[in-house]
Amino acid sequence: MDSDEHKRVLDPERDTAALKALTHPLRIQLLGLLRQHGPATASELAARTGESSASTSYHLRVLAKYAFIAEAEHRDGRERRWRALHTLTSWSNESMEATEAGRAFVGLARRRQIEHLERSLARYEADLAAGRLGQEWVEPSGITDLMPRLTAASLTELFDTVAGKLEELTARDADDPRAEHVVFVAAGLPLAAPEHAAPEHADREPEDHEPEDHEAEDRHPADPVPDPADPAPDPADPAPDPADRESAGRDAEDRAVTAHDAEDLNP
Repeated sequence: MDSDEHKRVLDPERDTAALKALTHPLRIQLLGLLRQHGPATASELAARTGESSASTSYHLRVLAKYAFIAEAEHRDGRERRWRALHTLTSWSNESMEATEAGRAFVGLARRRQIEHLERSLARYEADLAAGRLGQEWVEPSGITDLMPRLTAASLTELFDTVAGKLEELTARDADDPRAEHVVFVAAGLPLAAPEHAAPEHADREPEDHEPEDHEAEDRHPADPVPDPADPAPDPADPAPDPADRESAGRDAEDRAVTAHDAEDLNP
């Protein structure tokens, strides 16, 4: 694991278990809440997410095991408080592309970011309509989709420039009471020329086929398969109740098909 004060950099070869732990959707949400709102207890996070405190406690301990979070200063001795160790999680796309697990993680992470963008748009519209945002936010807010022709080097330069400017502006507005949290999503996805693109029907499945693994999600086993990446139960924490067993003990496939929320990881 490479890291600095603000960033956790994941390596697909050395951080395989940490990557797997981070693919659970509730863990991503919990990590994001700690990063955005500061230290909290399992009960406080349960209230925010609609989960039970047993479930949030379990997943917080998994995040702690892989050094995404750590115990914070406690207000009293009754319940643990947790804090995020970094403000964002990052990785090298080139390194991730070299392994199957890395490719799967990055693809799922990007799709989670798109989902977060959709939720953020709905929230923005609702906040504006309800008067929770001032009219000064109407003009600068929005989404743009451009298609410039760039080289790989130019696309890299563009991302570096945006990241540098964003860091500068964030520091400048840190203590300004007019500042609000802004969901900022930037995408640079090169597309091959049409003559190199795969035919539209190339990845279609035949009409008659055996159900895929994900189609069996509703057939829950009597007991969830334990995940070797998860910590042993802590006697100090309550065991997840039956209603939480699906989220607290998902099988290996479930853990490999969900990834990150831009609100949570801020890549």
